[in-house]
This record gives sequence, C-alpha cells and structure tokens, in this order.
Amino acid sequence: MGKVHERIDGRLRTFIEAQKIFFTATAPLSGDGTVNLSPKGLSGSFAVIDDHTVGYLDFAGSNAETVAHLRENGRITLMWCAFEGPPNIVRVHGKGEPVFRDDPRWGELLTHFPGIDGSAHGLRAIILVTAELIRDTCGYGVPFMTYDEDRPLHRSRFERETDDSLDAYFHKKEHIAQSIDGLPGLPLPLPPLPAS
Repeated sequence: MGKVHERIDGRLRTFIEAQKIFFTATAPLSGDGTVNLSPKGLSGSFAVIDDHTVGYLDFAGSNAETVAHLRENGRITLMWCAFEGPPNIVRVHGKGEPVFRDDPRWGELLTHFPGIDGSAHGLRAIILVTAELIRDTCGYGVPFMTYDEDRPLHRSRFERETDDSLDAYFHKKEHIAQSIDGLPGLPLPLPPLPAS
C-alpha cells in the first residue's frame, strides 16, 4: 500500500505538480503549543526545486504560524491528495526554512515561480523544504472533488497594497510578528520587494 521514495522525481513529481491544493503542518517544540495545519493553493505558487527540495510562496494573511514554527525548529510536513484520477496521498516530511525578501537568494528562488505574480498577493517569504522522508500511500478514503478555478479574492485584496501599506497591515495583526504561542514570526518592518 505505502511506499518510501528516495527522491521527488518521475511519477511522484508529476503527481505533486498536478495537484491544485496541498497542506502544510508545523508545530512548536512546546508540548502544549498550537499545531498548525494550512491549505495552500494559488496556481503557480509551488515548485519542485530539485529531487530533494520543494518551495512555495508565502503570501499575506492574518497570521504567520508556519513561519514562526520553521524559525524555531524547522519541522514541516507537506501533503497532497488526489481528488481526481487514481487515489493517492503523498507526504514530504522535512526541514523548512522561510527565505525573506532581503535574503540574497530571493531573486534566484523566484525564478522557480514564473506562473504567478507574487507581488499581487502580498508575497512575504518563500518557504523552502528539504525532504527527509518522502512517502506515498493509498488515498482510498479521499473523495472525488473537481477544481473549477482559483478564487480571485486574495489577489483583489492584496494587489492594491504597497510595501508600506502591507507593512502597516502586518503591524496591525496580532499574530504576524509573533505566533499564537509567542514565537517570533514574520520579521518586521517588512523589507521592500527587490526590484525584478
């Protein structure tokens, strides 16, 4: 039923790249800390960087739990499910790192995401994940669901923001600079997006 893979390539890579949604799970080291599970979508915001590394764009939102957990301990699991076609679930367990706008790697990493304008969504970080365990299992219990299109709401909400107004928005939110459990989240003030 389940299989462990040494790398993200071939059929596995094709499957991951074809999915319209994936999920991320992180947690603080504290045993009573808040476990975070987030859906991720937006076409073009995910990329397989190499056989052991994936990345996704981290956009503006009302919290920064994933960023905070990764800054503390780096543990992350990503999961994809087949909602169409043959049943399958793929999980990548690994170490994650938020790469912020002022990181020298920023420009090169953005080249892996040519299909989306990150600035229109309030792009605040690129999450890189180095796989430590890659496995797939049956998805017999996952229902069939169809994809219609990305919701336009995220873009329409954040495309009008400047770097300054986005920074002001983040400063107003309770769980951006600090996680729910008080861990350091998104570093503020928000550095401006580098010129492309």
